[in-house]
Parts: sequence; C-alpha cells; structure tokens
Amino acid sequence: MLINTIFKKDISRSINGVVKAHQLDERSVWQELEEFVLTKELDKHFHRFLSAYLNVLDNPKDPAVTGKMGVWISGFFGSGKSHFLKVLSYLLENKKHTYQGRTMRAVEFFETKIEDAMLLGDIKRAVAPDTDVILFNIDSKADSKTGREAVLAVFLKVLNEKQGYDGDHPHIAHMERYLDRQGKLEGFHAAYRDITGTEWVDERDAYQFNRDQVIEAFQRTLGQSRESAEKWIDNAEGNFSLTVENFAGWVKEYLDAKGPQHRLVFLVDEIGQFIGTDGHLMLNLQTVVEDLGTLCQGRAWVIVTAQEEIDKIIGELRSAAKNDFSKIQGRFQTRLSLSSANADEVIQKRLLEKDDSVVADLKALFSEKGDILRHQLSFRDCGMTLKAYADADDFVKNYPFAPYQFRLLQKIFEVIRRAGATGLHLARGERSLLDAFQTAGRNVALKEVGVLVPLYEFYPSIESFLDTTVKRTIEQAADNPSLEPFDIKLLQVLFLIRYVEEMKGNVDNLVTLCLDEIDADRLALRQHIERSLQRLEKETLINRSGDNYFFLTNEERDVSREIKNVELSSPDEAKILGELIFDDVLKGLIKHRYTRNKMDFAFNRICDMHPIGRRVENGLTVSVITPLADEYTMYGDQKCVLESKNDGGQVIIRLKDDKNLGDELRVYAQTDKYLRTKNDSSLPETTRRILRENAEENRERRQRLDIMLGEMLTEADYFADGQGIRIKAPTPAACLSDALEYLITNSFSKMGYLKYLSQDPLKEIYAVLRTGDVTQLTLALTMEENNPQALEELRNYIELCDMKHLVDDYSRFCVAGDLCRDQKGHTLIEVLHNAGLRHGKPRKLL
Repeated sequence: MLINTIFKKDISRSINGVVKAHQLDERSVWQELEEFVLTKELDKHFHRFLSAYLNVLDNPKDPAVTGKMGVWISGFFGSGKSHFLKVLSYLLENKKHTYQGRTMRAVEFFETKIEDAMLLGDIKRAVAPDTDVILFNIDSKADSKTGREAVLAVFLKVLNEKQGYDGDHPHIAHMERYLDRQGKLEGFHAAYRDITGTEWVDERDAYQFNRDQVIEAFQRTLGQSRESAEKWIDNAEGNFSLTVENFAGWVKEYLDAKGPQHRLVFLVDEIGQFIGTDGHLMLNLQTVVEDLGTLCQGRAWVIVTAQEEIDKIIGELRSAAKNDFSKIQGRFQTRLSLSSANADEVIQKRLLEKDDSVVADLKALFSEKGDILRHQLSFRDCGMTLKAYADADDFVKNYPFAPYQFRLLQKIFEVIRRAGATGLHLARGERSLLDAFQTAGRNVALKEVGVLVPLYEFYPSIESFLDTTVKRTIEQAADNPSLEPFDIKLLQVLFLIRYVEEMKGNVDNLVTLCLDEIDADRLALRQHIERSLQRLEKETLINRSGDNYFFLTNEERDVSREIKNVELSSPDEAKILGELIFDDVLKGLIKHRYTRNKMDFAFNRICDMHPIGRRVENGLTVSVITPLADEYTMYGDQKCVLESKNDGGQVIIRLKDDKNLGDELRVYAQTDKYLRTKNDSSLPETTRRILRENAEENRERRQRLDIMLGEMLTEADYFADGQGIRIKAPTPAACLSDALEYLITNSFSKMGYLKYLSQDPLKEIYAVLRTGDVTQLTLALTMEENNPQALEELRNYIELCDMKHLVDDYSRFCVAGDLCRDQKGHTLIEVLHNAGLRHGKPRKLL
C-alpha cells in the first residue's frame, strides 16, 4: 500500500499553502473557504470575535462599546493567522462566489462546518448589515517604512483604492474625492477622455506628463478660469495635508454616503512585522484606530495580525518607556492568539485526514509497532518536549509524520528567520507549515506504508528562500566527490537545527531525526551517521564541540549576523551616546568654574532623558537631546525653552537631526556589546582573528562618532533659564562653558552680594568659631570685607528653614567642599551647630 493512497484527499493536489491577501481569484477563494478547518481553538476565537462585533452592532450609541473596534490576531510564523484573517474578510463581506458552475455565499460554506446553531446564528446576524472589507498586507502596500506616518499613509492608500481613487498619489486622490463630492467626477473623466482620447484612470499615474490636458479637463468640469485651474493643479501636492483626523473624516464621509447601517472593516496582515520595534509606527497605528473609533462610532473596524501579542510588542518597543500605549490596548480589547495546536489540527484535517478504508490497517500497524516507535522517536539532552505517538488514534492522525515534527519545524522556521539565514520571502511569511508538510509528504508519496518522513525532507520547502551563502555551501557540498548522497541530507539536517538551541546535534538525536522507516535499525543508522559526520568534518562543512556537531557557514558572515542581532534598548543607546558626548568629546567635564568669582559649579549630565555617570543631585543640569531620542520631534523651541526653566534652571542642548548618527551608533553599540561576550581564549584562531578585526574597526568607528558629535555640539541649539541663546564658540567645550556662564549668571541673581571672596572659607569659619570674644566676632562680621549684605540674606533665610532643608539646599549647589563641606563631609551649617550655636537662634553670632 503506497503512502499516496491512504489520504482522503490527494496529498499532491494544488493547495494554497501560502495564503496571500492579494490573491483573490475564484479558485483560490473557493478553496480557502471550502478547506478552511474550524478547529477547537478557532471555534473559541469566532465566539470571542462575534461577541465583540455584535456588542457594537447592538449598542451603536454607547461610546464605551463602539470604541472597542479593534481585533489583534497573533500567532507564530505559519500558524494560519493569515488564513483566519482572510476568511473573516470573506464572511463579513459575504459576497457570492462562483467556481466550476457552483455559486455560494461565504456564510453558506460554514453551515456544514459549524455544529453550534447559536454560533452559526451569530455569524449570520453579523454579516447581515452591508459591509465593505479592505484586506491587505501592509508591508506590500507601503511605499516606504521609514516615515513615522507610514501606517496612516497605507490606510489612506487602500481607502483611496477602494473608492476608485488614485492610490499612489494622495493629492490626486484628494482632487478626485473633491470632484466626487461635487458629483462631477464622471464629468471630469468624460472631459479628459474627450481631450486626450484616453481614460483618466489609465493615465493618472503619469499626470505630470499630461499637465495641460488635466488642467483643461479640470477647467471644463468646474467652469473655472484656466488660471485658477492651473494654480489648483500645480499646488495640489503642496497644499495636500494628511492627518489622522482628516483620514478618519474621509472614512466617516464614505460610510455616511453608503447609509447609516453600512460598515467598513480594515483587515491588515502582518502589522507586527511592519511596526517591528518602531514606537512611532505603533503610535501612528494607535492614533489611526483611536480616531476611527471616536469619529465613526463602531462602524469602522480594524483587524490586524502579528506574530506577537500586542502587550509583548509594546513591551519591546524602544519608545515604550516614553509613550503611553494604553489607548491602543483599550481599542484592541479583542485579542485572539493562534497556538501551535491550531496549526497541528489544520494540517491533520486538511492534509493528513485518512481514507476510511485504511484506518483499521493503520491502527493494526501501530498495535504491532507501537513499542518500537516509542523507542525509535527518542531524544537526548533536548530542551523542549518533543512528542512521540500517544496511541493508535494519534498515529492515524499524524502518519507518515511524527508528532514531534510539528513543534520542531515551527521552531526551525522561527529561529532560521531570526538568525537571518533566509532571504526576504521567508522573512515576510511566504512559507507556511502546511506548505512544508505537503512538500515533505509528496517526497514519500510513492513509498510503501512503513516509511517515516525524516527531517531532511523538509529542507526543499525552504531551499529557494535561503540566503545565498547558506545555499551555496550545501550546493557545493553536493558537487564534492569526497561526499556521498546521504552526507548532503545529514548536512541539511544539521543546518535546519543549527539555530535551535533546544535541539543538540549529538549522534543520538541525529539518528532520530534521520529515521526513514518504522523498522529502521538504529545501530546501523548510527554507524552510517558517524561515518558521514567524519567526512563532513574533514571537509570543514561542520564543526564538533564535545558530543555535538554544528553546521558551518562563512564565519565572517556569521559574526556579522550575530552582531546585527544583538538587542539594544533605548537606555543602552542613550548611555553609550552620553559617554561619547560627556567623556570623549567634552573630556569628562563634570563642573564649570564661574569666571566672575572662580567658584566651581558641578552639574548633572543627562542624555536623551537618561542620567550619565554616577547619579548625584547637583544644582545645575546639562541635558542633551539627540535625534535618537524617542521624543526628539516633540522638542521644538517652545518645549526646550520651558524645560530649561525646570529644577532651578538647565542647559538644554538640542542636536541637529542626522540619520548617520543613529546608524553608526547602533553598529558601534552592538559590536561593542557583542565583543564583550566573546573573550574566550579557547575560541578557534580564525574566530579570534575575525573578532580582532571587528574590534579595530569599532575603535575607528568610535573616533568617527566623536568627530561627528563634536561638530553636532558646536552647531547645536542651546537653551538656558527659559531662553534660547546664541552660542558661537569654536569647540564643544567652549560652547557648553558659554551656556553654563549664562545659566549661572541668570539663575543666581544674588551672587553679586559677595563682594569679597575668601581663599579658604572653611579655615576662617573654624577660626571664628574658636574665638572667645563673641563681641569682636559680631563686629568683624559687620565689616565690608565679610560681605554683610550676603550674611544678612543668609541669616533671614536660615531663620525660616529647618536643619535638613538647609543642609540639602546648600550642599546641592556648592561644589567640592569649597563652601559647604569639610574633608569629613560636614556641612557649613553642621559646623556652626557643632560649635555650640543652637540652630534657629543664631543672632548672637550673626
């Protein structure tokens, strides 16, 4: 009995293993609806979604309900979340679909899938109102991910396309929207057709080349003068303003035109991957969803997919510490997470469901071979639970695959993408577990029952998407006459598990992974694998460490990938940037000598809102705002002026924007962090050489950063004590000195009371306190050289304060013990107190 005869459906049939948002041909739509598997997990998710959706439908006037119009669908790569999203779009729109002479609405496909009559009733009630859906993969629709308004731009693009407007040029779409609103869009189309002989929709992408014809058509349509039409067309792009509020207004306008019960649902695939760790994009999404919820009152929905749950994505954002994302969490209160169990069940039912005629034979086979299989499918030193067949039913559901392969392959796909060993397609989720299992199943389809699918049969499903260096290594090995065909298969297995930390590449595990028959002789296979490993190691295609074997690629590329994958947080970047600015460029400056009285003033050092160096509470603060700060765009002149008044006065230094700074600093910080973990003397010489070269390059990179930051500090905007100040000094240190001079002069308005300064104030204080003649002391303190005006001010202040306040206040501003502390750390006030002057009654002395 051949493997391809045991399945209910042909395992080699054409399956859309990769669900794509834009693939909407009738065959694909029909298959996706017909073969959609309503798993136990998806059944729960449908209940949750419909509960939220119908709650908004039933309470259209309650803002506390209508604002919760977001759905966040999460699931690991290949889990089926894109298929689920697409099926939701089919259901909500509930169009008629025709294929091979049959016509059905989307909801009719579910009448045979759903046993729960109430759930089916809820689905039918949800799809009853007129609903438009816009399904799209945001990454494929985006022109660029670099802009902070990228999410909004894509949402507007797909809305414009839905309405028949120009998706690529929002200002042209805005013109079309205006004409449509006036009821003159068709007239404009007719005028353009009459003038050019072509259709506007076909020509609008090249409107710049047909400027005169566009102006003439616009003039005819609106009855304007040529001058007015020309001015409008020429200034259209410059005058167009895209804001979230405008976008939400256009959505509401669209809904109102369709009727009060009409709904619009945006279904966005892979939003998590698009946002990544960019807090600005998440903030942009938050604002879009918030304004849609407020303005459209539950008639516009946003349903998105991501590989991570929303809380985890927000936690990993570099700007999470600065921005409050509680609003987006409130909007996306409906959160549906697809687990590996869901993917397993889909594959088992859609691909591996057995023909009724073979079920008894397969159960009999397991009854005979079950104990052998439990021994065969065992692992050593494995950091994850990998299951064997639980019983005969489990065997029927999974055969010819082993249960452990579902979880292991999921992990392999995740770590290979994370390690960067694949190209763009796999990184964008264009492979699925379903596709991988079908590819492997086809490879054994013509073999007799009794075979097992070894791990290397999954390699072809991702081969075409591998990074060139990885693929070249395996392809060149296949042409090596010193190697045998099985060696290449084993090399493929070692590559697949290369980045799975939980799966050790020891011989025992390799034997299990390479089993191709239920009755395979493990001892013979072990010996075969050991000989193969020797050949691969001799050709330097693999490396051995203890009992474990590792696939080897070009080491320089591996090191480069590892460096790029080093994780950095905003505090990490700010700390390194602050050290470069304050320690390198400003030479470790921690205090400023005031030119008028030669007094030293220490200052706190802050970079992008993060303290730099040992935290102390000095009276002055120097805060540098760099383009890497999450709130950089918020620091306009007004905010800088206001913040420079905080805490008794600050110097705010706002650097100019420079993209190269972020790129260079990130590479420097990642390389530095990576090299600190790679100081093991037992590393191979080639690896140590690569690390030395990286260290030297990073030293040069730091020098470049110092030069760049020095220039940026010289050209920066300076603010102090509530004023923007013009600094024209030639060096960064001189610029900071001028700014601190200004701050001290304007912050300490009574410093002029000190007409005479002592060379050693503490020495004089002790001398005064030890004198026996208090009358002479009182007389001496009234003399001009003892600054009587300053003493009077101090005396008045002391009488109003308690001891702790005095100590804290004065020790905060005075520096290095010149006035406030002696060598034992005693403050001036403590010295006076310990000398016998009762605090609160100093008039006998002063």
